[in-house]
Amino acid sequence: MNLATITEEIMRQVEARGPGKSICPSEVAQALAPDAWRGLLTLVRQAAAALATEGQIDILRKGKPVAPEDMRGVIRLAIRQKEPE
Repeated sequence: MNLATITEEIMRQVEARGPGKSICPSEVAQALAPDAWRGLLTLVRQAAAALATEGQIDILRKGKPVAPEDMRGVIRLAIRQKEPE
């Protein structure tokens, strides 16, 4: 499984969930590999870190955004809210 495929699935799911809602990284892994999803979790977290660095998603811990380098434990992923202009 490559990171591009995982990145596409993360974006598909967070966009489908919509603003103010989040997904669990395991949902992405399960969608891509229903029988072997646990082995994908590290790659899902790597792809999420890259997307957060690019400003496309937020990584949430206890409901609050965290920097990719501070990502640990239970996290959720959400589409980044656009700043009002």
